[in-house]
Amino acid sequence: MGRWRNGRGTLIVEAGERGSGEAAGADAVAGPDAGSGLAVPLEIAASYRARTRGLLGRDGIKGAILLSPANNVHTFRMRFPIDVAYLDRKLRVIAVHTMRPGRLGTIRLRARHVLEAEAGAMAGWGIRRGVRVAVQKPDGQGTGPEASG
Repeated sequence: MGRWRNGRGTLIVEAGERGSGEAAGADAVAGPDAGSGLAVPLEIAASYRARTRGLLGRDGIKGAILLSPANNVHTFRMRFPIDVAYLDRKLRVIAVHTMRPGRLGTIRLRARHVLEAEAGAMAGWGIRRGVRVAVQKPDGQGTGPEASG
């Protein structure tokens, strides 16, 4: 299996996975790239350096950031609360938590990736336990780390 590479992409939450009547959130867009799903701007942090930095030193994020590989996070030195979704190797959500600054998250043994966004955003996107997401790179390739070579 290959690994993700640092860069940008789009997080796709399929329409069938989201509950009816849920708000899309200010940063999400439904568009042709999303098919019938919700498209959210995504940063991919795959290198050790990019994962270590994550959201540290920022005042916010438009969309979400995917840390891969990762199975836990912390919010020390963060400036804002975040939503954290732990994903398994098939990009299915294992757990979602909101973390305030200065906290240490629980290690999730089954988690292979961690998705972070501003607090409250994931509920608006319909991301909850059991939901499966996909990642689309700007060049249209891949929905998983194995597709990035």
